[in-house]
Amino acid sequence: MKRKLVAEAFGTFWLVLGGCGSAVLAAGFPEVGIGLLGVSLAFGLTVLTMAYAVGGISGGHFNPAVSLGLALAGRFEMRNLAGYWVAQVVGAVLAAAVLAVIVSGKADFAGLGGFASNGYGAASPGGFGLVAALVTEVVMTAFFLIVILGATAKTAPAGFAPIAIGLCLTLIHLVSIPVTNTSVNPARSTGMALFAEGPALGQLWLFWIAPLAGAALGALLWKALLADD
Repeated sequence: MKRKLVAEAFGTFWLVLGGCGSAVLAAGFPEVGIGLLGVSLAFGLTVLTMAYAVGGISGGHFNPAVSLGLALAGRFEMRNLAGYWVAQVVGAVLAAAVLAVIVSGKADFAGLGGFASNGYGAASPGGFGLVAALVTEVVMTAFFLIVILGATAKTAPAGFAPIAIGLCLTLIHLVSIPVTNTSVNPARSTGMALFAEGPALGQLWLFWIAPLAGAALGALLWKALLADD
């Protein structure tokens, strides 16, 4: 179990460092910034690379919502859920701390600002409200779980699950960055909110409730309509 928890912390650290780091450091870089497309791809690549690197140890969740969904679908033991959640949040917070140190080293540093945190209302990149944010996070996380469960099913082609899952996360970000800055991952939201300026910490509750509810919905839909075991 120790190896599993360390693997989850490492994987979540990489997800936040790579995904949120691309948003904070590279998205708007003058003339060569990677933009929304680049940030979306970065998040997908973090999951893909770490799923291959440590997925064989821990299952490669890197996300409290994914752990919950897998547990409800019978693919993960519920008794291990709390430990995975702690490891994932620790990894995310450490990555956010590293990013904060990097960002603060810029010559004209004037504060962390939004720091790639998630939000709604004035904190939404596109000005979307609470209901839009809630629906987006629930639906996107539900389909994320459906893709994960399908890609890792016994009937799926072996060895390709990380690719499908990484591309799914890329697609999710392409759709939902304008709405909430894309969470679908409470650990990712927590790590960045702890350092961000503005309303991120006060709005963090939504980015736990909505992804967890979406994961549960996705798992239940999979078991009721799609599972063959």
